[in-house]
Amino acid sequence: MQAEAAAHSLLSALKLKHSHGRPAYFLRIFTDLIHSHPPHTLWHIYINLLHAGFPPHLKLFNLLIHRFCNHANLTCARQVFDEITKRSLRPSVVSFNTLIGGYCKMGHLGLALELKRSMVHYGVEPDVFTYTLLIKGFCHSGSLACARQVFAEMLLRGLVPNTVTLTTLMDGHCKQGEMQFAIELYHDMLRKNMMPDLITFNTLINGFCKARDINEARRLMEEDMRLNGLRPDKFTYTVLIDGCCKQGELEAAMDIKSKMIAQGIELDDVAYTALISGLTRSGRAHEAETILHEMISAGFTPNEVTYTMVIGAFCSKGEIKIGFRLLKEMQRRGLKLGVVTYNVLMHGLCKIGQMRNAEMLLDAMQNVGVKPDDITYNILLEGHSRHGKGRANKEILRGEKGMVSDYQTYVSLINDVVTNTNQIHF
Repeated sequence: MQAEAAAHSLLSALKLKHSHGRPAYFLRIFTDLIHSHPPHTLWHIYINLLHAGFPPHLKLFNLLIHRFCNHANLTCARQVFDEITKRSLRPSVVSFNTLIGGYCKMGHLGLALELKRSMVHYGVEPDVFTYTLLIKGFCHSGSLACARQVFAEMLLRGLVPNTVTLTTLMDGHCKQGEMQFAIELYHDMLRKNMMPDLITFNTLINGFCKARDINEARRLMEEDMRLNGLRPDKFTYTVLIDGCCKQGELEAAMDIKSKMIAQGIELDDVAYTALISGLTRSGRAHEAETILHEMISAGFTPNEVTYTMVIGAFCSKGEIKIGFRLLKEMQRRGLKLGVVTYNVLMHGLCKIGQMRNAEMLLDAMQNVGVKPDDITYNILLEGHSRHGKGRANKEILRGEKGMVSDYQTYVSLINDVVTNTNQIHF
């Protein structure tokens, strides 16, 4: 009802302005309204204006198509498009590209191709942007063969792809690990004296990192980017840090971190998490904890997974005390503890034969509402089988709730593990 009232009010005002012989003013006002009102309301207003004798404007039709596409309402976008010819106007390449872009974004690639083919019927030629939209749509859907066919057709028509077109096609192939085709496109750009931009390099560097070719990724950054007068940005460095960590090249990752800091580029949570993950996988628990606290100092909040990686690294080294200290830190920060974190700590306790403490941890986690899973029980069973004491089997473990009496007992358990070296022997 409010939309209808607004429509009638705006309609009356626009009729008044137009009746005073100021069509240019009317066009400007309506254009402003398109950006501040829901598309359905504006379409209702515009249809009423057209019925009242206002001359149609192609620009307004194109803006309305764009608004409906942004709202993912392709049915209404097509209705607006079809209304163009009903009003004796001819859709422009902008009209076609706007609707083709909407179809591609929503994955309706068949409709997008059909609309592209119909352009010739209206005497409109597809341009570079038309083909770039289609290439992006097919790449996003994983249909690289179709993307290449569209690209080939573009070349046959004599259109010259720009940096955006080629980078879009590169990105599609990089995401599917087809780096040979991507690098051929890059070399083709260089042969044609086209200037790769930062997005082009970031696309290739990301692709080579995912393909585990860190050397080529670093070469692109250190040599080719420099030759093209470009400097790495946060994304470039973060992708390389992640790639180096996954390959176990931690010194290279730390070196990149130092370069970022020297250049005044702040690490983001992705970079910090990648470093923590790499360090913990390599058993460098203390360095991982240092990065964890650097991350916190930088204003980021590590999640349960990140903390658990560090806890796991300490538990693997038998440094259970630090693991429980980090558990307390998680609680202070209000993080919700899950069964995985408890399982990691329990495995650490069982590994060093502290079965009584492991059983107390089982009771404690149940008391705070964390339900043990099969992994929990298997960890305890393995611990008991190795150390020959305590609860005997999974059925007994499952059958005994063993809850501690209150939350203070649970807090006391954690404090004891952290501070009482007599209870846990290192």
